[in-house]
Amino acid sequence: MSGAALGLEIVFVFFLALFLLHRYGDFKKQHRLVIVGTLLAWYLCFLIVFILPLDVSTTIYNRCRHAAANSSPPENNSTAIVTPVPSQHPCFKPWSYIPDGIMPIFWRVVYWTSQFLTWILLPFMQSYARSGGFSITGKIKTALIENAIYYGTYLLIFGAFLIYVAVNPRLHLEWNQLQTIGIAAANTWGLFLLVLLLGYGLVEIPRSYWNGAKRGYLLMKTYFKAAKLMTEKADAEENLEDVMEEVRKVNESIKYNHPLRKCVDTILKKCPTEYQEKMGRNMDDYEDFDEKHNTYPSEKSLVKLHKQVIYSVQRHRRTQVQWQILLEQAFYLEDVAKNETSATHQFVHTFQSPEPENRFIQYFYNPTVEWYWECLLRPWFYRILAVVLSIFSVIVVWSECTFFSTTPVLSLFAVFIQLAERTYNYIYIEIACFLSIFFLSICVYSTVFRIRVFNYYYLASHHQTDAYSLLFSGMLFCRLTPPLCLNFLGLTHMDSSISHKNTQPTAYTSIMGSMKVLSFIADGFYIYYPMLVVILCIATYFSLGTRCLNLLGFQQFMGDNDMTSDLVDEGKELIRREKRKRQRQEEGENRRREWKERYGHNREDSTRNRNVHPDPKESNFSDINTNWSSKYTRANNKTERDRIELLQDAEPLDFNAETFTDDPLESESGRYQPGGRYLSMSSSIIFDDV
Repeated sequence: MSGAALGLEIVFVFFLALFLLHRYGDFKKQHRLVIVGTLLAWYLCFLIVFILPLDVSTTIYNRCRHAAANSSPPENNSTAIVTPVPSQHPCFKPWSYIPDGIMPIFWRVVYWTSQFLTWILLPFMQSYARSGGFSITGKIKTALIENAIYYGTYLLIFGAFLIYVAVNPRLHLEWNQLQTIGIAAANTWGLFLLVLLLGYGLVEIPRSYWNGAKRGYLLMKTYFKAAKLMTEKADAEENLEDVMEEVRKVNESIKYNHPLRKCVDTILKKCPTEYQEKMGRNMDDYEDFDEKHNTYPSEKSLVKLHKQVIYSVQRHRRTQVQWQILLEQAFYLEDVAKNETSATHQFVHTFQSPEPENRFIQYFYNPTVEWYWECLLRPWFYRILAVVLSIFSVIVVWSECTFFSTTPVLSLFAVFIQLAERTYNYIYIEIACFLSIFFLSICVYSTVFRIRVFNYYYLASHHQTDAYSLLFSGMLFCRLTPPLCLNFLGLTHMDSSISHKNTQPTAYTSIMGSMKVLSFIADGFYIYYPMLVVILCIATYFSLGTRCLNLLGFQQFMGDNDMTSDLVDEGKELIRREKRKRQRQEEGENRRREWKERYGHNREDSTRNRNVHPDPKESNFSDINTNWSSKYTRANNKTERDRIELLQDAEPLDFNAETFTDDPLESESGRYQPGGRYLSMSSSIIFDDV
């Protein structure tokens, strides 16, 4: 089994990172380099978290083996060395033992690859992805210019440090020491951000599950999100229309023979299909652009417009998808609230799922099971899970404040690991280490997935995250994971700089190097700064950050606020309108289905009988019918169209539309526009009914 556990975890973590990236990214539309770079960053960070418990168990076994070798009597007889060892040092090889020499190479490759990604490659790819250039060379040039200050700052600091070392005769730094200083600087930056995110996650994750057991709370928060998302959706639609108007002007001004026409065609390909059909290509206009002294946009302005088109289209598509997802969530929570008082214990949905469910799921997760889970078991399960996570959070906060104490050992993580180390229970050691570091990772990584920096960084599920946010998340993961692992090793006293014991360090700690080169960081910042997590947890518990954002004008969900109540009522009305619209749509579809089932077969039978048994009189008057067919074609078509109109729903007209047609068959359906906008929810009349 040597190395088998390492291989299994490598494969498992790869598919885990691929699954999460597929949930947030879009493999079909986004650039392959963006997908590969983000996948590699996520994969390496998750791999460090999953492999570190194996490193801990292997290190404990190596310590036991060296202790047994040192305590054996120095005799020439080899049998005398082997015999007393089991009674004094019951060392046996763990099932997940990794042979010597593999882990140092593995950690070195993983760590330096992640650092290369986070400090050099991913920032460059961010600028490349956001660039509006029309060629690879133009995008690379823009990315280099944008990152010149970013890279120049690091080079300036590093050059000043080298000059200081060269001038000062007391300092004699070797390559390993310079490498350790660079690692310490990166870990210091990561630890500063790590404590901020950890303090938020330790409180917010248990509280989110506790509030998840409150049906009324979730429904009110969903209404609140609907009101905010509707405003953002209207803003995205308005922004898209403004950008498309600029594109239309450019498309009309730059003719087919203009040198920049290829750039305009590239911009048009990024526009939605309905706007492309409206604007066209102007290929039938053969006026030479040099004949008239008109002002044409420059290539730099087209690059800027291209960047705006990419951003506005992606934002518009994201808000449309999020609105549909939020509607489904609101409808389901309302169904749960209605079914709680059901006497039949059968879960009834207001709207059936558009996607057919698996038969296996339908058999085991039937309406009865769904009612017991949603209305009875799930709230209690969430409460129990919230209590367990709260206990874990208290243990983490206590250990962060006391892990520097070695006599006595106050860190609970260190106590658990040392108790297991005395009995050499490697399974318990690996499970305890995995649960501990997994909980820390969830608190930190979930905060990365939740935070939103306006519209520049936002991880949206259902394939709606843009390339910039994906790459930025990869940068954050690569910068947060190494200090997270070092903090975990300090909590468990597996780091010799914390335990102050002359024992064999883990392979991961040996790669990080000795922090004695920078004693003020090793003995000061790394030990006392994590205590700040207590203050951050208290601030998160009392929602100080939420209250500050609310005072600054950023509406946040707060139960004791008038603005929150107004937004909840507004969102409730929006959900009610969408529910009525969907009900009318389903009723219309049901009427059409019933009409087709009732009269469709009779019409087919009569047509079939007329084809099999033709009327002989019709053959005699074929010429007459041919002459009259042209006369009554419009009447027959009108009659057929009137018959079809009877099957359609009576929808209100969109008075903001550009064109009107009397014939509903010649126009788009009035229920939903191609751009994804509901007619009753256009940006100009968005809150008329509220």
